[in-house]
Amino acid sequence: MTDVTGVPGAPAQIGELRSWQRALRAQFPIVTAHPDLAYLDSAATAQKPQAVLDAVRDYLTTSNANAGRGSYPWANATTALVEGARDRVRRFLGDPEPDRSAVHFTSGTTEGLRTVARDWLPALLADGDEIVVPFHDHEANLSPWLEARELLARQGVAIRVRELPYQAASGDYDPAALARLVGPRTRFVAATHVHHVYGADMNVHRLRAVVGPDVPICLDAAQSVGHLPVSVAELDVDFVVFSGHKALALPGTGAVWARRRRGPDFRPGGWQGTPNTVGIASLAAALDWLDAAGTERIERWTVALTSLLTDGLSGMDGTYEVLGCRASLAAGSPVQRRRSLVTFRHRRMEAHDVAFVLFSHGFMVRSDGHCQAGRGEKEDSVRVSLHVHNSPEEIERLLTALASLQ
Repeated sequence: MTDVTGVPGAPAQIGELRSWQRALRAQFPIVTAHPDLAYLDSAATAQKPQAVLDAVRDYLTTSNANAGRGSYPWANATTALVEGARDRVRRFLGDPEPDRSAVHFTSGTTEGLRTVARDWLPALLADGDEIVVPFHDHEANLSPWLEARELLARQGVAIRVRELPYQAASGDYDPAALARLVGPRTRFVAATHVHHVYGADMNVHRLRAVVGPDVPICLDAAQSVGHLPVSVAELDVDFVVFSGHKALALPGTGAVWARRRRGPDFRPGGWQGTPNTVGIASLAAALDWLDAAGTERIERWTVALTSLLTDGLSGMDGTYEVLGCRASLAAGSPVQRRRSLVTFRHRRMEAHDVAFVLFSHGFMVRSDGHCQAGRGEKEDSVRVSLHVHNSPEEIERLLTALASLQ
């Protein structure tokens, strides 16, 4: 097998980080147990390192109880675990004012965004107000805001939902077009940190200067938390919503981080039942593991692997169409490379057929419409999404398999 670190154009960071990555890969039992399979679907759900599995086992075998509903030691320990996990989320996100923020645990990003839309947003809005939301991103970051509009309409309050504009060439949000869209009745903006189809960092740090100091911004961080550094201080947003299962924790776990600065305090409505305590234990352990591994190095590693993949696809005589920014496909491109995922289509084969053939070669990828909102891509495609356990050798084998379909 060719050493891909010697392939012309391969990022130097692969060689720099190789021993670090091998040590981390060895900590994923499901990966090491199946050396002939390559899991390439981390954007859908991530695999779990041993430290997370150990934390789950330890919690269930030493102090499993309900939180906030007992005075005996196990219940007290579980209550402390949940409260400690809230602080852990704040630290992981670099919260500069933890006393002024709230952390609410959910089943994932979808429920988190709906909680913001259902329990917080209506109190912010009055008849004639406007909100700006994405129509080309994940359905979970569009439908909750449309549901909020319908909820308010039933109460006799009419709001306008405006479409967050995009740049045609890069696929990023368009700050100049947004500046023309924002007006005195703009009350709220929803955005996505990393696009779940194109792999692009959507440059949300530019939005604050456009919308001004008083408009709350809600960020869907499902594809960034656990994959790259996320700093709420640098982003200056008011909500960060993410899924634990995409960040190495168990399924059915997620969080809403809410800054108590713009708009009403964030207080989820209704009776709060039993939390997913074991999921919360896994999330705290996952954030510990990610901090120890270094999210900056994880980002460098996965960006390097996606560069190898896009460079290889670009050299296959036009057989594959890589979705998203075209400029980022050139080796040595001055624009940002894709963050941990690459989505493409074969120009003659259906996406599901490509995925079926790839699995016969030992690759697990996603092939469908990727839960895109109304103005997203209309045709199915194949998505390869990576994490720190993936190797350059897997990318080389994948490109060999894809080349056989030319």
